[in-house]
Amino acid sequence: MQINPVFVESAVVLAVVLCVHMAVWNQHSWCSIALFIQSFYVQHKWDRLLRSGGAVFQFRPAANSGIVPASMVMPLLGLALREKCLASGNVFFERFSMVVTITGMMLALFLSLIALGITRPVPTNTCVIAGMAASAILYTTKQTLTVSEVIEVLEVLLIFVYLSLIVLYLLPRCFTPGEALLIVGGISFIVNQLIKRSLNLAEVKGDPVNYFLPVIVVGSLLLGVFFALLFCFMESETWVSSLFFHMMTAVLGLGILMPWLSLFIGRHPFMWLLDFVMLNDRRLCLLGYWVFLVVVALCVVLHQNYQRQSGSKKHQASTIVRKYFHLIVVATYVPGLIYDRQLLHVASVGCLAVFLFLEYVRYFRIRPVGQLLRQLLTLFLDERDCGPLILTHVYLLVGMSLPIWLFPGPCAPKGILPGAGGLVPYAGVLAVGVGDTVASVFGSTMGEIRWPGTKKTMEGTATSVFAQIIAVAMFLIFDGNINLNSTYSWIVGSITLVAMLEAYTSQIDNLLLPLYLFILLLL
Repeated sequence: MQINPVFVESAVVLAVVLCVHMAVWNQHSWCSIALFIQSFYVQHKWDRLLRSGGAVFQFRPAANSGIVPASMVMPLLGLALREKCLASGNVFFERFSMVVTITGMMLALFLSLIALGITRPVPTNTCVIAGMAASAILYTTKQTLTVSEVIEVLEVLLIFVYLSLIVLYLLPRCFTPGEALLIVGGISFIVNQLIKRSLNLAEVKGDPVNYFLPVIVVGSLLLGVFFALLFCFMESETWVSSLFFHMMTAVLGLGILMPWLSLFIGRHPFMWLLDFVMLNDRRLCLLGYWVFLVVVALCVVLHQNYQRQSGSKKHQASTIVRKYFHLIVVATYVPGLIYDRQLLHVASVGCLAVFLFLEYVRYFRIRPVGQLLRQLLTLFLDERDCGPLILTHVYLLVGMSLPIWLFPGPCAPKGILPGAGGLVPYAGVLAVGVGDTVASVFGSTMGEIRWPGTKKTMEGTATSVFAQIIAVAMFLIFDGNINLNSTYSWIVGSITLVAMLEAYTSQIDNLLLPLYLFILLLL
């Protein structure tokens, strides 16, 4: 009997939803169950639209819509964060987590409304289910949020609408509907938070490290949208256009982003960063080690391209070769997580800025290195890089960094969470760096028994779970801050659930897997 992988993927997500519901058990957790049910029905409408070509925009082919796993990320993340903030007595972040939950639900409902609006004939049963779920969520919103918080949710929704139109029009075939919801929804939330804090500088407080990511994200977004629209009307490959690109990038960075960032941290960013890096010798050693790993990664890229140019028949890097970069990233992140998480936070944000800038240079063919980047990176494309952008390396960086960026520091006493929460910053390393890498390598080389309905193998999934358990044991040895108490069974169950999601999802696993493992470990 043929098993639809979408059903298994949805079953795994439902298991995560029920885990969160049992741990939280409030109005919002009941709404998350209602949201899952309507997302399950709506996903089939989206899948039908994608197969028939009636989805308005061009989405990434050879993948389902991914509505169910993407719709549940923000609501579940908000619920898990709220539980930790409630336990620590942090009222501000408890309210903030509620806003995250409701915002995620509203974005998912909006995407469902689009699918139902363009489906013909109108799916009456699905409309009724979506209407009941929306009514429950709206009633809960009215009961639990203040007027200012509701306005904040509506602001994010408005930004999401306009940003989705721009991104999906300019970047066809880069995302599935679910990936667009997850990525554009997250960016919309960051943009709104940055605008809100910029208008209330007197209330700005907290660690300066936390303001680097929003400023970099907004700056990269402005740069990309501006030049994507500009180069619709002029040639981007000329020296004049390239010079203009570099000049405007410098103006944006030095004239807008740097002053903007200085408003939040109270100092010039360069001076703050210099003092931050020179704080102790350990940070200098870590930076030197990371520079060495960057050189190693560049050598891998150049070596693989040299093999292709020297007459090798292999035109694409194999799965094992691509996983070299996963291992390099693991070797980058683990020492940072053990010895200096703040430095790792800042370094990962800086690396994201560099990756996005280089992708713009490659995409627009900006001289002098735009064409060279195209030649070097073409070798490492996989089936998910079917749009104009190459985002696999960006997804890998973001997936590894998300648990560090999202770590609820204000709700963690002394920066440490008890029990399984001690592994929360390692969620990206476990899910992507260890689990996904081992599953791909062992599954492609030794796997024989395939999961029904997919190309993934049971051997790959089993070795993935086993490797992550070994990694947890290693983290326990080298990181003295982790104290798991008696949560071993919960950790093994969480790792197994996420490994099953990896086996059955057709979405970008580098994004989904760390987020779901983060949510489970946070409970």
